[in-house]
Amino acid sequence: MLLLTCPCCGVAGEETEFHPGGEAHIRRAGPESTDDGFSAYMFQRRNIRGVHFERWRHAYGCGKWFHTARCTQTLEIFGSYSAQTTEPPAEIIAAIRARRPEWEMPA
Repeated sequence: MLLLTCPCCGVAGEETEFHPGGEAHIRRAGPESTDDGFSAYMFQRRNIRGVHFERWRHAYGCGKWFHTARCTQTLEIFGSYSAQTTEPPAEIIAAIRARRPEWEMPA
């Protein structure tokens, strides 16, 4: 079971208190995008093995969305941060690199 901490209200709880929202930091397709571009935005997601950035909602708490960095192999949580952040904070990246020195930030 995952133990997540909401960065908005500071409450820590089991994953059943939260609702997953898929991959974080996805570039949204605008009105000028092609059909192929919009299709890629809607349906193409990374399904990586290793460190992954995800969106979560504190469903039984404050109700706010946030991002979490976790390893899909070990379920290790590296940290959580606000959903309004456009890229992972430096302290999250440092925590990942401390445990996974070979890790590279996805493009």
